[in-house]
Formats: sequence, structure tokens, C-alpha cells
Amino acid sequence: MADTILFDNGTHRNILLEDSGSSGSAVQANQHLIVHNDEAMLLDPGGHKVYSQVLTKTYSALGRARLRYLFLSHQDPDIVAAVNGWLMTTDATAYISSLWLRFVPHFGLDHLLEDRLRGIPDEGMIFEMGGESLYALPAHFLHSVGNMQIYDPVSKILYTGDLGAALGMEYFEVADFDAHLKYMEGFHRRYMTGNRAMSLWADMVRNLDIEIIAPQHGALFRGKPMVKRFIDWAGSLQCGIDVMAHLYKVPAAAPAR
Repeated sequence: MADTILFDNGTHRNILLEDSGSSGSAVQANQHLIVHNDEAMLLDPGGHKVYSQVLTKTYSALGRARLRYLFLSHQDPDIVAAVNGWLMTTDATAYISSLWLRFVPHFGLDHLLEDRLRGIPDEGMIFEMGGESLYALPAHFLHSVGNMQIYDPVSKILYTGDLGAALGMEYFEVADFDAHLKYMEGFHRRYMTGNRAMSLWADMVRNLDIEIIAPQHGALFRGKPMVKRFIDWAGSLQCGIDVMAHLYKVPAAAPAR
């Protein structure tokens, strides 16, 4: 698909960058760009396989704006593996949960760049960008212990990272929620920690004015009815430890040879 404009009011743009072709066994991942006036934030820029393509598309979409922030929702390689390249080729500052500051350097972060990797506190924070505010919301244990999401009150888009992720469909926007479940239910039951975290998240975001939920993998949810369907579904889902207690036992199979 081509780059998709999710919102544009003349001074504020939200762009879903074209799928950069996570080939072979690599999981498909979305990259999003928020541009307000002359500044921009890139969300979950990705790993080495897509780095050069995402960099080219980002510069093309930026126009005259400068990339001020790299937002890293959590520590997975499909999000942060190429962060050294991004910090070397741009002037942006990268932000991730403070829990992961000492782990990200293992992806090859040059020590001269480490001061441009900053921590987000557990309670989240507000990013000022071109005169507007973007909100980093705590989404701990969904699925990472240090997990953050971005809410943009101008476009009314909530960027949810792995929450809402779906794999295997060929569309980028959910039209039928019930039909879409087969692409995301298995992932959420295994990757999300448990219903307590899911229900706390649902209670938090129900108070936000949301027009689009945009996950890092797969299709987005557009419109308040669809957004509500997803939040209600997530808030009631039994997942993670709720459904995996039976696996906590010593394997009975023959030893590996």
C-alpha cells in the first residue's frame, strides 16, 4: 500500500508509512509519523531490515519539518533494533520506558549517542511538539513490563503498539470486528500478560476522545463504534497467565538429544 494520510488539517498530519516489506519470517510492522508545524515524531521505527526504506519515506513525508522525537513503545527488536542508525542520521531524541535504558545499548547503540536515548517514567509523560502536546500513556504488561502508547489529541488517534496487533490479513483497516477476531485473538491471548492489565488499560482509555486506534502490527480501528468494540473486547479478554496456568509443570517429553 502507499503511505496513508490518517489525518491532515493543514498544520497537523498523521501518516501511516507504506509497508516496508518485512520479508520472510520477519513480522509485519507499521511505522507512523506525526507532523505538527515544523516538528515531527516517528513511532516505533523498526529494525535493520526496514531501516533504509523507512528512513527514505520519513524524509519524504517530513517536507520542511524536522524529526524531533523517536518514540519506542517498548524494547522489542522490530521497534528498536535500528535505533543507532536513526540517532546517527538524524538529530532526533529517542524515548523509551526508563526500564529499558540499559538494555537498548545491546542493539549496538554507540556510546557517543547514549545521551540522546531518554527514559519515560512509569506514569508516562507529555511531549511538546510545535505548540501541541502528545501524551505517552502507561500500558505496562501489554505486553512489555515497560510499555508505552501515544495519544494524539489533535487527530484523536491512539497508537497502541502491540495491543490491537493482528497478523495475516491483507487489509489495513478493520471493517468487520467479528471477522477480524481470528487475526488477533490468538496473539492477544498469548502475548498480553493478563486481564487485570487489560481491564486497567480499558478503564483509562475510555475517558479519551478516540477516532482511531492504530496498532504496530496489522489493521487499524476507525470510528468511535469500532474503537469502543475493541476497548470493550480487550477489557474483558482472558489472556496470558489467566489461561496458561496449566503449563507451569516440568515437561514430560523425552529429553533432547
